Amino acid sequence: MTSKKELSERDICTKYITPALEKAGWNLQTQIREEVSFTDGRIYVKGNLSSRGKRKRADYILYYKANIPIAIIEAKDNKHTVRAGIQQGLGYAEILDIPSVYSSNGDGFFEHDRTRTEGQIEKELTLDQFPTPDELWQRYKKYKGIATQEQERISSQAYFFDGSGRSPRYYQQIAINRSVEAIAKGQNRILLTMATGTGKTYTAFQIIHRLWKSGTKKRILFLADRNALIDQTKRGDFRHFKDKMTVIKKKQIDKSYEIYLALYQGLTNYDEDKDAYREFSRNFFDLIVIDECHRGSAAEDSAWREILSYFKTATHIGLTATPKETETISSTEYFGDPIYTYSLKQGINDGFLAPYKVLRVGLNVDLEGWRPEQGKTDKQGALVEDRIYNRKDFDKNLVIDERTETVARKVTEYLKKTHRFDKTIIFCVDIDHAQRMRAAIANANSDLMAENSKFVMQITGDNDEGKREIDNFINPEEKYPVIATTSKLMTTGIDAQTCKLIVLDSNIGSMTEFKQIIGRGTRINEEFGKTFFTIMDFRNVTDLFADPDFDGDPVKVKVMDEDDEFDSPENEMDDEPITEEDGEEVIFEPPQTPPPIIDGGGIDTEPREKYYVNGVNVAVLNERFQYMDGNGKLITGSLKDYTRQQVLEQYQSLDDFLNRWNNADKKKVIIEELTEQGIVLENFVEAINKEMDIFDLICHAAFDRPPLTRAERAKAVKKRDYFTKYGEQARKVLEALLDKYADEGIENIEEMKVLQLKPINEFGSPLEIIKLFGGKVQYQKAITELEHEIYKVG
Repeated sequence: MTSKKELSERDICTKYITPALEKAGWNLQTQIREEVSFTDGRIYVKGNLSSRGKRKRADYILYYKANIPIAIIEAKDNKHTVRAGIQQGLGYAEILDIPSVYSSNGDGFFEHDRTRTEGQIEKELTLDQFPTPDELWQRYKKYKGIATQEQERISSQAYFFDGSGRSPRYYQQIAINRSVEAIAKGQNRILLTMATGTGKTYTAFQIIHRLWKSGTKKRILFLADRNALIDQTKRGDFRHFKDKMTVIKKKQIDKSYEIYLALYQGLTNYDEDKDAYREFSRNFFDLIVIDECHRGSAAEDSAWREILSYFKTATHIGLTATPKETETISSTEYFGDPIYTYSLKQGINDGFLAPYKVLRVGLNVDLEGWRPEQGKTDKQGALVEDRIYNRKDFDKNLVIDERTETVARKVTEYLKKTHRFDKTIIFCVDIDHAQRMRAAIANANSDLMAENSKFVMQITGDNDEGKREIDNFINPEEKYPVIATTSKLMTTGIDAQTCKLIVLDSNIGSMTEFKQIIGRGTRINEEFGKTFFTIMDFRNVTDLFADPDFDGDPVKVKVMDEDDEFDSPENEMDDEPITEEDGEEVIFEPPQTPPPIIDGGGIDTEPREKYYVNGVNVAVLNERFQYMDGNGKLITGSLKDYTRQQVLEQYQSLDDFLNRWNNADKKKVIIEELTEQGIVLENFVEAINKEMDIFDLICHAAFDRPPLTRAERAKAVKKRDYFTKYGEQARKVLEALLDKYADEGIENIEEMKVLQLKPINEFGSPLEIIKLFGGKVQYQKAITELEHEIYKVG
């Protein structure tokens, strides 16, 4: 009979932990979830490919009812103590907002009570002493400050389920639960901060539905400032309200509905006597949800603030990706501090948002400035004012044709090296700039324009043809348009979830705008191959990454020299890891610079003087790489120094590293550990231009050993006639595996699936190949010996 010490962790769960939970009254079907993965695993980008890191996974999460988690259990096998999992459990409980934490090895439970601030917060329990659902619900209520029966009734209102199996992600669940609980306790001003692409609309729907179903809020207004947001909300998550919901259009008011969607512009005429919202009584709405409230809804003089003031007896929930804090506008002043924040950095870390790399392109006229020679005239014959012009002037006060053409050429070069049909948005200074950029892109891609004239489209506020193409641009299944030239991004808008390249050729000084622009690329769509995106920066806008207010650092920054060519994907420097919303959108906004578009949709006809010149030498200067460390911060020193520091923290000597490397069953495990620290092999290979593997990277960077290429290592193994002890066919298999190592690296030959790949599969099926060695154990032993031979050299 197998002893308890020999049982696996899973066996301990099945034989001891789950029965103990059921005995305590927990329902296996509705209250107990095992092996709950609550993140998707961070995306690591390598060239034009990507892979997922490990998901965070709890062994057990216990629920009072669906989506209201009240306890977490970390299980260990019986070789561990009963306390062994408590720290891991506490880490997960803090992320998941859960008050009761347990560790178990099958002998009993070790409990940590996060509601206690004094006395015994940790204690050991027998298997028969695990608390009942009601006991842990009482503790949860204490943790949340739920004091009355009415607060409990509202807080425990069921979520909406549509039968599709969709359920909220952990951070949406926290935002929903905290909002409902806060309202149950009487809080009337609530702010939720969630990064673009993390599902604010779905979160809002669940909050509204729970409050509506419980009867807490009977008439609800959802406010937005873009038609696209309203249309998307109605067609998307809010469709489940069916005939209880209406969209207020053309200021037509019908008071027979319960859920109202509206543009704030659709409720106000900026005239106190005519404002449509005044047709409602002041206490008509119980709840108002303000989407993207950073757009000025909290400003004293904004139309939204007027509406909020009129309906001041209602509960107000503000949703934003970027809380606005300036001298004149403050989201927190109106709503109070956010009750929950889920940042871009957290989203990338969890694998729900796409990481990005930054390619910085410095043009000579931008970095050095441009001064017209004496008597220089523009294309209209006007004398150009004699002064030094810089990137703040270009395309706003002065247009250099060659500069526009250079930007278009560099964008085209990049797409040719990656994929010419990757959806791309180019942000320009104003409408005039977007028009000229469209023409420059068209000229640089004349072959594709000949196939379809909508390859590049100007999509700006004044251009009806372009605006009609927005839906096609954002539709992953529509090939055209591929490139959109638009003016300065002012806010969120249409959800371009397959956008892979964002080009910044506009001077963006606002952190709020910058975060919204980054949000254009953060959606993940794995079905269409979108797992990361690139930001190409011509205006040093990405300096804002260094701002303490920005929480999602770039995975790579690269500055181009004049004649630099773009690396092809297979050779491109990799992203380092950083340490999806239902309805978040890209907006193609009219610019503030001339010809500015007025709120009412007209164009200001008074142009600012702008010079248009040509015949200027425009070139690209300097090149510099910057990398990210494992904590998501830019490495300011050399990559070699950073690698040395990180390795020496883990391995005190070369012998320590060699022992760990040689004794590892799979080298892939060590490689994954190093990647999580920010040591990405491909970055280093690019930096020293030598095709080595991670073993030599470590030995070279940390211990000053000369690096050998994989080809050099493979050649040394062949010279030693190591294969002679094997039969002819087995020897040929090992030689083919050695060649694959030289081409692709050690991880690939460690996996059994390599036997299905060319040229190894030419020796037979995996089973037939293994038989050449005498069986699976002998085959694996041969691979281990081959690895030892490979790493003997050096």
